[in-house]
Amino acid sequence: QVQLVESGGGLVQTGGSLRLSCTASGLTFGTYDMTWFRQAPGKEREFVAAISGSANRNYYASFVEGRFTVSRDNAKNTMYLQMNSLKPADTAVYYCAASKARLGSRYEATYDYWGQGTQVTVSS
Repeated sequence: QVQLVESGGGLVQTGGSLRLSCTASGLTFGTYDMTWFRQAPGKEREFVAAISGSANRNYYASFVEGRFTVSRDNAKNTMYLQMNSLKPADTAVYYCAASKARLGSRYEATYDYWGQGTQVTVSS
């Protein structure tokens, strides 16, 4: 049984930082490209960042603007999202997803597995 579990969300002030984690079990983690999505209230889920299975390629949404860094530790079956200079517009539930289909895909149907999400709230 495959599980993706996000953690690290919380409440932070504008300009603050958070590090999200996504820990996987039940799959060969290093063979999957991993992606972060987010969904704000009343909006569709959107792509945030992606990293290849070997961690040698990554992609970011334009709104990241150099503030977020995606990384992974295959020995720990974990992907991370370091988020700095957070803004109220970053408030959302953040999800991780696993895929072998296409790195950086914006289409949810591309993904094989999803986590349950972790809430990030940035206060002004």
